[in-house]
Amino acid sequence: MKKLKLLCLTVIALSAFNTFASKGKLLATPGVSQVEGSGGGGIVPWAQLAGYASEDEFSINGFCSRADVTDYSLDVCGAQVNLFNRVELSYAQQNFAVPALNTEIEQEISGVKIRLYGDIVYSDWPQVTLGVQHKSLDDGAVAMLVGAKDTSGTDIYLAASKLHLGAIAGYNWFWNVTTRYSEANQLGLLGYGGANSNEKLLFEGSTAIFLSREVAVGIEYRQKSNNLGLGEQDWQDVFVAWIPNKYVSVTAAYLDLGSIAGAKDQTGWYLSVTGYW
Repeated sequence: MKKLKLLCLTVIALSAFNTFASKGKLLATPGVSQVEGSGGGGIVPWAQLAGYASEDEFSINGFCSRADVTDYSLDVCGAQVNLFNRVELSYAQQNFAVPALNTEIEQEISGVKIRLYGDIVYSDWPQVTLGVQHKSLDDGAVAMLVGAKDTSGTDIYLAASKLHLGAIAGYNWFWNVTTRYSEANQLGLLGYGGANSNEKLLFEGSTAIFLSREVAVGIEYRQKSNNLGLGEQDWQDVFVAWIPNKYVSVTAAYLDLGSIAGAKDQTGWYLSVTGYW
């Protein structure tokens, strides 16, 4: 985890000064980095692909994020590759700290996202992408202890995004809706499936207003299933994203993650930095 974090921080630092970054998209249109490694918001993958690559370019991005709530913390670092604005490849390592058990849970996530249709700005209809995230716990002892059936799983999602220029009092308005098939418990950090497995098709959504070309404020919502019977609840956040140029973005958010592993009222903050090359 430390090596990957160092690599991502190096990419971010170099990206901030690199004058050869892919520049084929409008500022801020790729979104930021999601906690599972995909391009998007903080907790929801969006339809646009990470990075500024146009149809004749590729881009490489690195990111690190931290979420800190009442009883837990989550550190994530990863990287993304955008191939010709058609395919996004991503990889992330998650480190979930559980102080009450004096332990940490680590998970690896490999993702691919394919643009099926459109462009979030220029097409009449929303951009649509199909994504897959394969997740695997390094040690599934805690997951098995709480009743999970598996220590690895695969999420499949379909996302649609659209940016409307000058739509609300002259400000740009963005929205995204995502439908996900998943058996993950708390992103998979508590394993996959359980005795109460029921809902597997889940809804996620995001919307934001751009106060300027560089600053966006918005909200996100992510539906969760309660496979383990521990009261897993839906997630939401309120975020501010600052994108000063096409080399770096910074996102801060207030999180409300509900109940996690029986511990209620998990609220706190989130911070993420992404570098683009």
